[in-house]
Amino acid sequence: MQDRVTYEFSIIRLVPKVEREEFINIGVLVFSKRKKYLGIKYQIDEARIKSFASEVDIDTVRSYLEAWECICTGAPHGGTIGALELPSRFRWLTASKSTIIQCSKPHPGLCHQPEQVIERIFKNYVL
Repeated sequence: MQDRVTYEFSIIRLVPKVEREEFINIGVLVFSKRKKYLGIKYQIDEARIKSFASEVDIDTVRSYLEAWECICTGAPHGGTIGALELPSRFRWLTASKSTIIQCSKPHPGLCHQPEQVIERIFKNYVL
């Protein structure tokens, strides 16, 4: 038990009509300060998205998520947010937004390897 570390996760949601507050889960973010880990995993299931909201521009969704991926990895093209420390990047990504890509509130947990946690959460909440 002593080798477990805390982590936080948040579910990434596609909210095509923000005013209706309806969403589908499309990804997950996992953050562990002690493991120095910030990961993102998402799936753009075009058929599922189009059946939920036919007006969604899939390319826009893809570009938003690719930008989030750059922020997670701290890539140079992640911009100002991507240059922040890991905790600040996670907090920015999970902050309340009124856009078509939103996150659930962060949830805590304990784990040995956050890389394994992201796979489990993705399977349970997205697939």
